[in-house]
Amino acid sequence: MIRLALVTSLVGLAACSSAPPLAPSASPGLIDTPPSTEQQQLEFKLASGTYRCDMGQRVEVQRAPGDNQLIQIGWTGKRYQLTRNPSHSGLPRFEDSRSGLVWIDLPWKSILLDGQTNRPLASECKLS
Repeated sequence: MIRLALVTSLVGLAACSSAPPLAPSASPGLIDTPPSTEQQQLEFKLASGTYRCDMGQRVEVQRAPGDNQLIQIGWTGKRYQLTRNPSHSGLPRFEDSRSGLVWIDLPWKSILLDGQTNRPLASECKLS
């Protein structure tokens, strides 16, 4: 009961500390535009090569120069072509719909997932 009261009071304080929205007349020179319906996608300049992952696993990543929508990966002795799909977070997400492989591509680490179960196949992958 005490915890519930504490949480409720903290939520109330947080709501009070929010700044009120600006009135349209309070921001001269700004144009009120509706939010975009298309999610902003992040772009990173990442290199091709061998990514070394947890538990000794490796993923070969080949990027086509000038095309950030396709990558080829080598995994378990097979090659797969993955296409970039828009993600809710905007992070680079590549998928091969036939095999179900998903590659999440970040500058600090990447991960290969089973797209049907969302379970990691290779995690903490870093370019060697």
